[in-house]
Parts: sequence; structure tokens; C-alpha cells
Amino acid sequence: MAKQPKQGKTTAGTDVNHVKQQNQQAAQKSAQQSAQGQNQYGTEFGADQTDAQQVRQQNQKSQSKKK
Repeated sequence: MAKQPKQGKTTAGTDVNHVKQQNQQAAQKSAQQSAQGQNQYGTEFGADQTDAQQVRQQNQKSQSKKK
């Protein structure tokens, strides 16, 4: 017969309430970052500004080299 875990603990001894609290804190932090427009890649790639005219010129050069 298997042992019954203590109230609020898993069979591995993890405190269930502590894990739930950590999950709730992580969810709140994620929600705050999303509300502020900061996600994992937001600041990394969002800071780069693309110059559309420069991209068109590069594309034209590339196309002319292919012909």
C-alpha cells in the first residue's frame, strides 16, 4: 500500500501551496510585461528601425547581380 502524502505536499515532498504561489507571481509578472509591451523579444528587436528605402535599394542591387 502506497503512503499517503501529507496535506499540501506531493509524494515527492513538494509544497503545493508554494508552487501555486510561484505560478501566480509568474503569471502576474508576465501580465504586467505584456501590458507594458515588453516581452522576451520586444526590446531586443523593437529597437532596430528599418529604413524601407535602404532595403529597396539593396534588393535592387541584389536583383541586378542575379541577371
